[in-house]
Amino acid sequence: MQPSPLRRLTTVSNIISMDEHIAKGPSHKSGVRDRRYAIRYPFAADAELIDLETGTNTTGVTSDISLGGCFICTSKPLPLRARARVTLSRKGQNVEGLAVVRIVKPRIGMGIEFIDVEASSHDILARWIEQLRQK
Repeated sequence: MQPSPLRRLTTVSNIISMDEHIAKGPSHKSGVRDRRYAIRYPFAADAELIDLETGTNTTGVTSDISLGGCFICTSKPLPLRARARVTLSRKGQNVEGLAVVRIVKPRIGMGIEFIDVEASSHDILARWIEQLRQK
């Protein structure tokens, strides 16, 4: 049986190839919220970041946190996709590691994703999150 000549081909636009999914550029359709894999909780900690490429230093305060990242309120956010050394401090406890800037809101802050948390800091971060879950 041959297809009818009146039958039209339709293009499918919602397929994402793996190459597009792992590309470093921003997604055209999905927002940052769609890519998160961990729940964020309201949380305030002092934050200090040092851009690994330029050495630029910036400080701020977190507004939320998860095991995967946080949002840092700062008037001087680092550039999008910048990789940075991050230190979060709260009540005498520090979480240190490496992060990448995933979203920038000029004069408001930046969302960062943790890419490597120091082994000594991982338990502190996990404890912070567990305390927030129980509230």
